[in-house]
Amino acid sequence: MSGAPEVVAGVDIGGTTTQVVLCADRLDVLDRAEVPTPASEGGAAMLAAALRALRLLLDRTPARLLGVGVGAAGLVDARAGRILVASDSFRDWAGFEVTAAIERALEVPAFLDNDVNAFLRGEVAKGAVAGAEHVLGMTLGTGVGGALWLNGALYDGPRGAAGEIGHVPGFGELPCTCGGRGHLETLASGRSIAARYGERTGADRSARAVAEAAREGDPDALAVYREAGRGVARALLITAGLLDVTTCVIGGGVSRSWELIGSAVRETLALEPPVSGRPVRVLPARLGGDAVAVGAAARARAELPIHTGGTQQTPT
Repeated sequence: MSGAPEVVAGVDIGGTTTQVVLCADRLDVLDRAEVPTPASEGGAAMLAAALRALRLLLDRTPARLLGVGVGAAGLVDARAGRILVASDSFRDWAGFEVTAAIERALEVPAFLDNDVNAFLRGEVAKGAVAGAEHVLGMTLGTGVGGALWLNGALYDGPRGAAGEIGHVPGFGELPCTCGGRGHLETLASGRSIAARYGERTGADRSARAVAEAAREGDPDALAVYREAGRGVARALLITAGLLDVTTCVIGGGVSRSWELIGSAVRETLALEPPVSGRPVRVLPARLGGDAVAVGAAARARAELPIHTGGTQQTPT
């Protein structure tokens, strides 16, 4: 396609919706589309929905597609490009060969990250922590996810599970959805905030409804959010103590109620600062719903040659 701009695509496959973006050379979003995720219909249907959305964007914004990055929920093998473990809400997703299927369909290179890793890539590339060398990324949503950016690169560990601060024990004895006990997720996820409020009051409310009650002065709702904030702060201190990482970017649905959590985070951090003496810096995510898709596109961009004036340069 002579004269057409060169783009990379980013795909965020979530349990409810799939977001697709087209990004220019500097990861500026040229166009975006969102479609329902047919999670109950299986991996092939989920990928087909994402590909339809991507083709729609390419029809709308004529461009030469260089590659595709995908961020997906669950434990993934980023090197092999397949899903390892997925929740029960996804049918026939565990074991699905994501990148191979995309490469067959589009004949361009494809790359896979888990969604929290992609979220952090996005915020480092274009968001709240742009250009940072060392960052903990945390998402407070239905669950609690974590990812690490060390020495200017994503660190996912030998089995792809590094940074999973949501499933480190030491936060009480409550049972976690993963089968463990006392994980941060039992305090700070949306599901857990609703459950903790229900234990206190007997009321069945969503985390969003609990947040509204807290803003109206409900003492039980305020207590639940304070405990979530204390848990988040302890997780930040663990990360600072082990890795000397004192910058954190936080996203996810629960983070939209940051005014209810942030005061408890700040109070806890002030009581016991990191041993390095450097204060912990906590920043809200800036990219919103684009973060995972932009981060997936950033992964694709980083893995591909950059075309400049007919020459190819490999990113450093």
